[in-house]
Amino acid sequence: MKKVMVVFPHPDDESFACGGTLAKCKATGRETCLLCITSGCKGRSGPFAIECREKLARHREQELAKAAEVLGIKRLDLLRYPDGSLQQVDLHELVAKIRDVIVEWKPNVVITFPPDGVTGHPDHIVTCKATTLAVEQAEKQLALQEYPDLYYVSIPHYYDHCPDRGPEPAVPITGKVDITDYRTQKGEALRAHQSQVYSVNRAYPGVIDGDFSVIGCYEYYTLVRSAGRQIEPAQETNGIPVIEL
Repeated sequence: MKKVMVVFPHPDDESFACGGTLAKCKATGRETCLLCITSGCKGRSGPFAIECREKLARHREQELAKAAEVLGIKRLDLLRYPDGSLQQVDLHELVAKIRDVIVEWKPNVVITFPPDGVTGHPDHIVTCKATTLAVEQAEKQLALQEYPDLYYVSIPHYYDHCPDRGPEPAVPITGKVDITDYRTQKGEALRAHQSQVYSVNRAYPGVIDGDFSVIGCYEYYTLVRSAGRQIEPAQETNGIPVIEL
């Protein structure tokens, strides 16, 4: 059975970035693992009266568990690093924790944010760096046939409904996954993150209220490492091809 592992810093990143892909993996017989590095204790609390970060962290973990159930995620690991402070953590320690999960679970595919973090968020950028290093280190402990492919995920339409704009993309998109049949699961997973109503409404207006028409039919990826070798992604000249991870 093919395994797909995703590594993100905050609860809700998984649903924004690749919720449809994760649901598709479940439907097509692939196991999925989500490694969430923080519990999002510095995020907004939305309509909930949550007076301290510890309670918000537990609340967001509960929302994440619900989203994971919607998306059919088989394994959910929480590292509980401090939200918003990944630039200050011991990078070697963080890399080692991600590497150990890769070596133990042996995914065929690892997905994380690109070097620009999609939004430029420092936690996203650190997660990209740590996950990339973890894959490289894991290869030293795995057999060649166990090396995972590493993909960076992109959200090119994230700012379509926002007045502001994100950073220029750090890597070109080289493939897209058709999630047409899994838009409902992506929408329900986003709705699970009720405390993040502000963020969901910015990127996907209407979703919190159950209108999923704004969710597109594709999620976007860049293959950057395969079979132990770095891949220099090139801009597709004939449109972005549809892929299966």
